[in-house]
Amino acid sequence: MTKKHTVILQPSGRRGQVDEGMSIRAAARELGVEIESICAENATCGKCMVLVEEGRFEKYNINSKRDHLSPVGVEERAYLTRRPKLLKDKGWEIGQVRLSCQCKVLGDVLINVPEESRGNKQIVRKSARERAIEIKPSVRKYYVSMTPPNLERPIADWERLAKGLETAMGLVRRGEENLPRWFDLNIDYQCLRVLSSTLREAKWNVTVSVWQDQEVIEVQAGYVEDSYGAAVDIGSTTVALYLCNLRTGELLAAESEMNPQIVYGEDVMSRIQYAIENKDGLEKLHKAIIGTLNKLLKQAAKTARIKTEEILEMVLVGNSTMHHFLLNLHPKDLGLAPFVPAIHKSVDVKARELGLQINSSGNIHVLPTIASFVGADTSAMILAEEPHKQDENWLLIDVGTNAELVLGNRKRLVCTSTPTGPALEGAHVEYGMRAAPGAMERVHIDETTLEPKYKVIGVDGWNTDHAEFKGQVKGICGSAIIDSVAELFRAGIVDSRGKFKKGLNSDRIREGESGWEYVIAWSEETSIGRDIPITQQDVRQIQLAKAALFTAARTLLKRSGLQSPDKIILAGGFGSYIDKEKAMLIGLIPDCALENVYAVGNAAGDGARIALLNVEKRKEIESVTRRVERFELPTDPEFQNQFMLATSFPHMSEPFEHIAHLIPNRVADPMAKNFMK
Repeated sequence: MTKKHTVILQPSGRRGQVDEGMSIRAAARELGVEIESICAENATCGKCMVLVEEGRFEKYNINSKRDHLSPVGVEERAYLTRRPKLLKDKGWEIGQVRLSCQCKVLGDVLINVPEESRGNKQIVRKSARERAIEIKPSVRKYYVSMTPPNLERPIADWERLAKGLETAMGLVRRGEENLPRWFDLNIDYQCLRVLSSTLREAKWNVTVSVWQDQEVIEVQAGYVEDSYGAAVDIGSTTVALYLCNLRTGELLAAESEMNPQIVYGEDVMSRIQYAIENKDGLEKLHKAIIGTLNKLLKQAAKTARIKTEEILEMVLVGNSTMHHFLLNLHPKDLGLAPFVPAIHKSVDVKARELGLQINSSGNIHVLPTIASFVGADTSAMILAEEPHKQDENWLLIDVGTNAELVLGNRKRLVCTSTPTGPALEGAHVEYGMRAAPGAMERVHIDETTLEPKYKVIGVDGWNTDHAEFKGQVKGICGSAIIDSVAELFRAGIVDSRGKFKKGLNSDRIREGESGWEYVIAWSEETSIGRDIPITQQDVRQIQLAKAALFTAARTLLKRSGLQSPDKIILAGGFGSYIDKEKAMLIGLIPDCALENVYAVGNAAGDGARIALLNVEKRKEIESVTRRVERFELPTDPEFQNQFMLATSFPHMSEPFEHIAHLIPNRVADPMAKNFMK
C-alpha cells in the first residue's frame, strides 16, 4: 500500500493526503489547485515555482520541512541558478523555492503558491463605495517664494523657508514670548538633508508639504498642486489598498491581494502561536505584510501614473493581531489571558521606520484599537457607518475568520469579537475553497425533487442554464457553503440539529467515506474528476462557526437590554456576498426584519479612506473608541450554554419570526418545542 502524506496548499487553504512520490504540481491538481506551467513540466518555464514553509504548524498538526520533498534535481537547480536576481529580489534561496513539477512529496509539507504561480487568481471582493467625504487632509501644500540669502541677511535655509511658510500658512505670532509661529514648525530630517539643494535648484520658489500644520515632510521645486495618500484594510485573509488624491478625494486606484500571512495560519490565533513558537516568527509575519503592501503600492502608483515617492501618507487598519504584526509588535500577550494588546490609541510612525516604500518622510497613521480582539478595522467600520450618531440600535458585524461586532446608538456602544474559524471562507470544508474561478458561489435545492442548481464564479447563469455543464467546478466558496447548509435545512435533508435524514428518495444523499453527505456536483461536472458533496462534517463546521457568531450577537443584545436590533449591517468582503435570508435561516445572524439587514461592503476600508481624507475624523474616532464598552465573551458564565443552543438551525429556542415560513416542520420538530412560546 502506497504511503500517504499531508499536503497543505496556501493561500487557497486546500489540503489532503497524497501518495508519496507524487509531484507537488500533481498533488495540487488533485486537490483542486491550479499551478501555472507552459513547458510540459520540463523545468524550463519557471511558471510553477512554489515556496516550502518550514516549522511546526500546530493548527494542521504537521511538521513541514524542505527535506520532506525530493532533493533539488539537476534541471531544477540549473533553472534557479540562472536567475540570481529573481532569488535576491524575492529573498528566496534554492531549496526554499522549488519548481512544483519537479519536487516529489516525501513527507508532510505546507506549500505557499505565490500569486504569479497561481492558475486561478482569487477574486478579492473589497471594492470601494462611492462616499461623500469632506476633504480635510492632514497633509497640505503651500507655495513659498523667497528672496535668496545675501551678506546682509545670511539667514539659514530652514529658517528662511519657515518664515515664508508663516505667511503662506497664515500663521500668527505665538503668545507672550513674541516668537513667530513658524518657531513651532519642524522639518523631517530626511527632508532637511536635501533642503539646501532643492531651494537653490528651484531658484527659491518651492511647494512645501506640511503634515498636521506641524512638520514639513517634502519640499518640491516650483508649483505642485496634488498630493497622494493610501488607505489600507489589512484583513486576516485579504489586503485592500485604495490610492487617493488628497486634494480632491478622488479614488485613483484600488488594489487587493490575499494576505501572505495565511501561510503561517488561517486564523489569528494560529499566527500568534506561530510567532510565539518560532524565533523568527514575528519577523516573517511582519516582512510578509510589508512586502505585500509595497507590492500593492507599486501597482496602484503605476495605475495612477505617479511615483510611489509622491505618496505622502497612509492610513492603515486591521484587527488587533494584524495591527501588531504590521507595527512589528510581538503579539504573545494577545494570545494569553488577559489578552492585552501593546497599545490602544492611534499610532503615527514614519514610513521609513516600517520599510514602506512611499516618501520616506511620509506618515503612517494606524487607527486605534478597541479591545483585545476588536481592532482598528472595527474602529474604521464605526467611522464609516456612524452608529454613534443614530437613535436606533444598530448591530454592525464584520464577518470573517474573526468576527467583530458592535451594537448600540449615540447613547451607548458595546462590542465584542469571536473566532468563527475559516470554515465560512471555505477552509475546513472538504471541498471548500476561497472565491476564485471555478468555485460555486450560489446553491439552491428544489424541495420537491431534492435536486440542486448552482452558480459558478466565471460562468454566466446557473448550471441548469447550460445544455452541457462539464468540467467547470473546482470547489465551493463561503457564500455557497452558507447557501448549501441553509438549503439542506430548508429542503428537509438535514434536521434542526444538522443531522442528515435517512431514507429520502434521492441518490445525492448517500453515506460517504466519512459519513452522510449530499452531492451538489457529480464528477463529470467538475474539473477535479470527483463528486463535490457537502458532508456531515462540513455541516458541523458551519454549525460551530454560526453558533459562535450568533452567541456573540445575542450576548451584546442581552447586555444592552434588547431582544433584537433595529438594523443589522453586514460588513467585510464575505459579509457582502452572503444571502441574508439564508444566513438568518441557519441562525448566523439574529432575527430582524429582512428589509433592515444591509450589506455595506468593505466598511473598514471605507473608514480608512475617510480617516485619510479628513484628519478631523481621526480625532472623532479616537474619542468614540474610548467610549465603547468592551465585553469579553470568555467572562460570560452563560456563554457555553448559549453556544450549544445556537448550534441548532436556526436556534433551539429563539423564535426567528421573520423567517418562520422557511423553517421546515417547525411545530412538529420536538427540538422546536420552545419556538412557539
